[in-house]
Amino acid sequence: MLPITASKALPAATTESELIARAKARDEGAIRAILQANNRRLFRIARGILRNDSEAEDVVQEAYVRALTHLDGFRGESSLSTWLSRIAMNEAMGRLRGRRPSLDLDSLPQESLAAEIIPFPTAVSDPEKSMAQRQIQGVVEKAIDRLPEPFRLVFITRVMEEMTVEETAGLLGIKPETVKTRLHRARAMLRQNVEKEIGPVILEAFPFAGGRCERLTDAVLKRLGVSS
Repeated sequence: MLPITASKALPAATTESELIARAKARDEGAIRAILQANNRRLFRIARGILRNDSEAEDVVQEAYVRALTHLDGFRGESSLSTWLSRIAMNEAMGRLRGRRPSLDLDSLPQESLAAEIIPFPTAVSDPEKSMAQRQIQGVVEKAIDRLPEPFRLVFITRVMEEMTVEETAGLLGIKPETVKTRLHRARAMLRQNVEKEIGPVILEAFPFAGGRCERLTDAVLKRLGVSS
């Protein structure tokens, strides 16, 4: 195992390649930056598949550990965020099917992949949000959960995560035209119930920020053995 590198403040203009290089050297600041930049997206994708907060959190932890202990497997053919998203999606699909996901990591030592999930408490409600807002958000989340999986994943990636058509197509392994068609149908399904009245709230559905984001980040750093 490589020694932990003393963490230094990351320059504002740090490139993705520089961030990856520092993460490979087990720099805590670089790894933390990667986690915090991708936590919400990976959680939303995993939750979109599993429709369960706790399981989605477990999947995100596992995906990070598998990816960040094998960063040499990242060939730069897509962005780091897309690569991590694919791993999280495969991990979630594998859990949904009751088996380990099929990733290009099977030739690597299994002992490094066997760490147990570190549980952490569920985040409390944001005190700045009113009860009414929380109730509306609950309606939105339930409506999204009721979408069939192919439409739910396109909606989450395109609308909630604001990924491009091409990024979504690449992540889900479908044609751009299929992305557009599925998004249109997903919007139509939601519109009947919530989108006309509370569309702006959709972007806030399945929040993953603040203390909750920090707890996941700390849990992953602990599993990677790079927490200070």
